[in-house]
Amino acid sequence: MLLEKQPPVSADTPIGITLTINGQRRDLQVAPWTTLLDLLREKLDLTGTKKGCDHGQCGACTVLVNGTRVNACLTLAVMKDGAEITTVEGLASLGARAGSNALHPIQEAFTEHDAFQCGYCTPGQLCSSVGLMNEGHAHTRDEIREAMSGNICRCGAYTNIVDAIEDVMQGGAR
Repeated sequence: MLLEKQPPVSADTPIGITLTINGQRRDLQVAPWTTLLDLLREKLDLTGTKKGCDHGQCGACTVLVNGTRVNACLTLAVMKDGAEITTVEGLASLGARAGSNALHPIQEAFTEHDAFQCGYCTPGQLCSSVGLMNEGHAHTRDEIREAMSGNICRCGAYTNIVDAIEDVMQGGAR
């Protein structure tokens, strides 16, 4: 049986993908070169996720893909067809009790431990923190610091960030 020859796809030909973003199913048409970061910020107006270095070195663009932390600036949106994406805007729904408007425990802990100053890195730090806890590999302060080393804070709130993560891991900030 001969396969029917398909016309070539140009770089500008939109590709249909389906993503569940912050619990909401979205059927989208995206150019194959569109990063997940640009899709979230420019097409879906979810601007909590920040564009920092745009090279995967700062972590400001960290989101959760199927519960795992990912640099959205390095990820093509079409690669995540069918995935569940959680941005900082959706974190509260992950941690809140049904019908509650409560924050995710890590968001509460960041507030309690003053784990942010200017706030630019905070969305990425929060998503990375949740991903770190989902992974379950970091148990000590040093392991938390190492696991969070992909998220840079210009203001230097690292000690407070580790305090917040440690607090949630030990059952606090709930």
